[in-house]
Amino acid sequence: NGLFFEQLQKDLEEVKELLTKATRKRLHDVLMTEKHKLELEIKNQPPPKPKDAAEEEKSSLGGYTVKINNYGWDQSDKFIKIYVSLNGVQKLPAENVQVNFTERSFDLLVKNLNGKNYTMTFNNLLKPIAVEGSSRKIKTDTVLVMCRKKREEKWECLTQVEKESKEKEKAAYDTSDPSEGLMNLLKKMYAEGDDEMKRTINKAWVESREKQSKGDIPMDM
Repeated sequence: NGLFFEQLQKDLEEVKELLTKATRKRLHDVLMTEKHKLELEIKNQPPPKPKDAAEEEKSSLGGYTVKINNYGWDQSDKFIKIYVSLNGVQKLPAENVQVNFTERSFDLLVKNLNGKNYTMTFNNLLKPIAVEGSSRKIKTDTVLVMCRKKREEKWECLTQVEKESKEKEKAAYDTSDPSEGLMNLLKKMYAEGDDEMKRTINKAWVESREKQSKGDIPMDM
């Protein structure tokens, strides 16, 4: 919008410039018509639009948005409780701490805490929650998100993704062949371990291979 307005201004300046040089009447008339058209268009240009409201709100909040990754959780028969530690959150106006719930998700937004905004989103909750019964509480240095369970049952974890990754891990070690399960476990320990762990596993591996090969050699040789 601003760029278009600027272009019109430049066009008008050029037309005026050409008018001072035009000696032929016909050319002069064409330029005059163009000049009036441009002036009218400039006059009818809407004023520059204010920034997008959400953007405006963000800039008025100042600072930048930080994603919250650390939390603790607990459950009772009726609620899943998520504890989020944020220093000084109790000093904020209550409307600066917002939580939107859906049946399988919630997102938390804490605005303008020490010049920063904080967000946390949970999608694919393990089981459905009752939006109308869910809420948030502000405590000293903590926001407590209370998700009301639709059914009073124990949740083994918070999200569907967590459940799936646990099941995959369990399946990897839960094989009918115990040695295969052990191998998978060793591979995982090796992949995730430090140098010391890798050396220990290698040593154990070599020793076990040596024992196996000795066992294969006939006694009379």
